[in-house]
Amino acid sequence: MSEYVIDIDSLTKIYQTGKTDFKALNTVTLKIRKGDFVAIMGPSGSGKSTLMNIIGCLDRPTSGTVIIDGENISTVSDNELAEIRGRKIGFIFQKFNLIPTMTALKNIALPMVFLGGTKADRDRQAAELLGKVGLTNWATHRPSELSGGQQQRIAIARALSNNPSIILADEPTGNLDTKTGEQILELLVALNKEGKTILLVTHAIALKRFANRVINMLDGEVSEES
Repeated sequence: MSEYVIDIDSLTKIYQTGKTDFKALNTVTLKIRKGDFVAIMGPSGSGKSTLMNIIGCLDRPTSGTVIIDGENISTVSDNELAEIRGRKIGFIFQKFNLIPTMTALKNIALPMVFLGGTKADRDRQAAELLGKVGLTNWATHRPSELSGGQQQRIAIARALSNNPSIILADEPTGNLDTKTGEQILELLVALNKEGKTILLVTHAIALKRFANRVINMLDGEVSEES
């Protein structure tokens, strides 16, 4: 069993844009151990989102090898890719991406539908996750009735609903004030201490202090801070 939960070798991603090609990722090699908390930083257009989409099994490499928790996603079918994504990856977004017509409990339980089990089991697990993020009393509230920080906590609980080995957090504090943003990062640190591997994409230099590794990206290439 590899010590790396993410093992990327010579990853290249090229997008065809009309008559020209755009190389979003240029022979990226990156190895991330289970339990790492990695901050990925860089300007817009540096390749951060492309890298996250490939690690998150939302896109495929043009060339190179990408192994996620022991599975080579470069060679699997679309259905297998979706299945790996559903089992191994939890997503946290800047805009929360909660379903406005659903309660907090139902938003958390929704990804569990694709994993099987009974509704009672899903609701019980969702309630446990609500407690984990400190929102037990907000189960019946809809997103519009919650603050930004509360919505992001619900989104974190939803990301945990499939018990993923990897959590991808894309600018998770971008829509929050500084104090609330730090509370969200402290929650991610606590999850990391429980063994979750965290990848944090952020423009906020101040947030890199929460990570144990910092990866800088520029023009589709990576470099690591010492």
